[in-house]
Amino acid sequence: MGAVVIKNDQIQCVDESENANDYIGPQTKVIHAEDKLVLPGFHDFHLHLVLGSMFSEFTTLTDCSSESEAVQKIYHYAKENPNEPWVLGFGWHHVRWPGKKTPTRHSLDQLIPNRPVFLLNEEAHSAWVNSEALNVLNITKDTKDPPFGLIEKDQNGEPTGFLYETAVKLVAEKAYQFSDEKQRKLMDVFLKKAASHGITSVSDMLPLPGFELGSPSFYATYEKEGKLTTRIHFLSSLNGDLSKAKSYRELYQSDKLQFSGLKQFIDGVPNTYTGYLIEPYSDRPETKGGILFEEDTYIRWIKEADKEGFRIRLHACGDGAVRFGLDCYEAAQKQNGMRDSRHTIEHIEVIHPDDIERFEELQVIASIQPEHMSAESMEGHTYLDRLGPERSRYTWPIGSLKRSGAPIAFSSDYPVVDLNPMIEIYRAVTRRNADGTPEDGWNPQEKISLAEALKFYTKAPAYGNFREDDLGTLEAGKKADVIILDRNLFSVDVKEILEAKVEMTIMDGKIVYIRGQTKKAGRGHVDV
Repeated sequence: MGAVVIKNDQIQCVDESENANDYIGPQTKVIHAEDKLVLPGFHDFHLHLVLGSMFSEFTTLTDCSSESEAVQKIYHYAKENPNEPWVLGFGWHHVRWPGKKTPTRHSLDQLIPNRPVFLLNEEAHSAWVNSEALNVLNITKDTKDPPFGLIEKDQNGEPTGFLYETAVKLVAEKAYQFSDEKQRKLMDVFLKKAASHGITSVSDMLPLPGFELGSPSFYATYEKEGKLTTRIHFLSSLNGDLSKAKSYRELYQSDKLQFSGLKQFIDGVPNTYTGYLIEPYSDRPETKGGILFEEDTYIRWIKEADKEGFRIRLHACGDGAVRFGLDCYEAAQKQNGMRDSRHTIEHIEVIHPDDIERFEELQVIASIQPEHMSAESMEGHTYLDRLGPERSRYTWPIGSLKRSGAPIAFSSDYPVVDLNPMIEIYRAVTRRNADGTPEDGWNPQEKISLAEALKFYTKAPAYGNFREDDLGTLEAGKKADVIILDRNLFSVDVKEILEAKVEMTIMDGKIVYIRGQTKKAGRGHVDV
């Protein structure tokens, strides 16, 4: 039997239980994990902290099976919360509705005509609003589309209430203004949820299409108050202006709150034909999607940021976007020289096979969210229509990237999917839906082992955030971020991964979560 010995915020040793007895004193707290699994804290490499906590607090439309059902649910929420200035919701997705038609303001207007409604979709790349929201923001038939954004309009040129990509910011910047009290409530919700899932570190992607959501200065207040029970590594927008990034780099470099680099979107998502492909969409051959800015703009921004020593993370879902992102990093290397940049490509929902080896060659991290591959039915998966059978073979290519030697890190993209790491781990290991289908998995050659999946959720993200010296593994001298699962995943059927729960979360040497309890325990040497 092994033991992990903790003193204050550090692991003192990882050794045989007998040897750990030398560390036990009268004030030592001893925790026996028995045959359960002890791991480093999970490290979610890509999520949206404020957005996720918002939609734990407001209302979720993920389970709605039609436009009318979503309207009814948001209507009941509006009635129950009459004092909220905006009626906010999240998680709907028209591709799962009958006819797969985008919703309009008219259905919302019938039940909520006098309060602005703002409903972000499941992937956070489009939004559905009512007429009052359009009126508040003065969005009319004459309002021009922002770059890489679209205000959908009907045959008369009037806005339908559906906004694509960067057009979402026209409403979001107004709707997502919260009081200090509300911010604190949202933060408390997130930290509690993260601890319950064993998440002790995150990368908070403040940039969303066209706007940022999250406040490092507010996070810093929680750190000063001793309330930050999850380490936050946050990113700001790559936009050609490095002044804010330089300021962040100076201000935020504690072991609990760090500025981590710059992020930008290359494309959107294939579901809405905004993912950028090398070849046209199979079910819409007139388009390949597109990129947000001119190619020269990305290359200039990335070269400049790389020269100044910033790490960069690029959203790239389509194979064309993935290739272009790699091209940008290669161009920066050629101009500025090779360095330990740990630049990253986010999502990689489909890749051209010619680009798989380039991740290892350029030492670019592949940041992947396995749960994104799930669907109501794998047989009717949207990407089969969008990409066709040949390209669909290279969707979420985790196994291929691993075999190539690419650095890989896992995450949830919360709240696009749930924060629970077990979902991502199960998906990566089985490539199955939650219902167990298909039996062999979606592109089974892309499966990975359980050990690899756990590494990609602990050690690999720590490396991705330049924290491999103090986080990510259970070793003497590292930060005491430790979790205990309720079962040993290596000795149970793979189906049980989805059922596994976190029994205890220790962050910075403090017990911040015990399953079934709300009271937090104090510091001490911990023999697990």
